[in-house]
Amino acid sequence: MTTPRSAMPRLELLKNDENPQDLDLTLLAVTVEEAARRLSIGRTTMYGLIRDGAVQTVPFGRSRRVPVQALINYLNQHTQTSINHAAA
Repeated sequence: MTTPRSAMPRLELLKNDENPQDLDLTLLAVTVEEAARRLSIGRTTMYGLIRDGAVQTVPFGRSRRVPVQALINYLNQHTQTSINHAAA
């Protein structure tokens, strides 16, 4: 018997050369580059989202980290917006 897709745990999409073991799902914050990769967008686009305040970051010395929760919040906000626009 096949498990329905909705019952399966949600994993992010992987590129062909990536391995699920390469993802550390225990990280609380990731680099900007990793955040961009997880959203399947470019680094420049990710920096634009940060600059515009759409995604929050945490400073660590001279570098920044993106809390994984900030990525989830961004996706939730934009998913709900898309659903609301479709219903209107």
